Amino acid sequence: MSIVAALRRPLGEDLSGFVRMLRQLDVPHRVSEEAGEQVLWVPDEQLAEDVRGLFQRYPQGGEAQTQTDPGRPPAWRGVAQQLRDSPLTALVLLLALLVAGFTSLGENHAILHWLTFQAYRVAGDYAYFTPWLESLQAGQWWRLVTPMLIHFGWLHLAMNGMWYWELGRRIEARQGSSMLLGLTLLLGLLSNLAQFWFGGDGLFGGLSGVLYGLLGHCWIFQLLAPSAAYQLPRGVLVMMLIWLLVCLSGAVDLLGFGAIANAAHVGGLLAGCATGLLGGALARARR
Repeated sequence: MSIVAALRRPLGEDLSGFVRMLRQLDVPHRVSEEAGEQVLWVPDEQLAEDVRGLFQRYPQGGEAQTQTDPGRPPAWRGVAQQLRDSPLTALVLLLALLVAGFTSLGENHAILHWLTFQAYRVAGDYAYFTPWLESLQAGQWWRLVTPMLIHFGWLHLAMNGMWYWELGRRIEARQGSSMLLGLTLLLGLLSNLAQFWFGGDGLFGGLSGVLYGLLGHCWIFQLLAPSAAYQLPRGVLVMMLIWLLVCLSGAVDLLGFGAIANAAHVGGLLAGCATGLLGGALARARR
């Protein structure tokens, strides 16, 4: 098998942090000097693409930037670069933040009822839901996915936003913005349908169904076609699956933290595992 040049960088550039990270991720590579440049070699083109994407996100191996910029502090410069590298991830989080503001985190029913899976009206202490097929027949197809943007509290929004930022950036770097958009819409649709199918009429929302789908996608994809971008930190998968089981047990409801959309979580996870199986198998076949 012929080796492939994944990166060509100037001789004066310090690649030690990035090379150290590749070693930690068990990525086979070597660095040589060719025609006045540092060349980082890997065994095949697919792995070269992974390494290039990883370098765009973490050129210093995940370490803090040390260059000085009198116009902007280093921390802000790092965030700005990540936003440029992950535009779709940032856009979804911005939409979720705007929806949280306009709906007052689920308290403003005048706006909220336009984004829920079913249209509804509030009369006194009761909410009366419109059959979902009637809304679809009226052309309100956006309801199939917009519940993923609804959140019912700052903690709900912060936790989901943090995990979408982590998983979304990985997929956007590895498979592109179009793939992340397609996965987000598909997983949002399927998790919403699962929640409505098993939960019936009611208010539900949040990115968590999508998050479990993205987690399943990265998990299965990584098993079939190992990629540095999809190598999740140790314990993340176990922690998320344990949390899913805790939610399914009903313990969270009993503790008074509110109802959990368990069907959306399970539906999203199963759908994400399916997309990871398909994507990973195709990537493995290309290799």
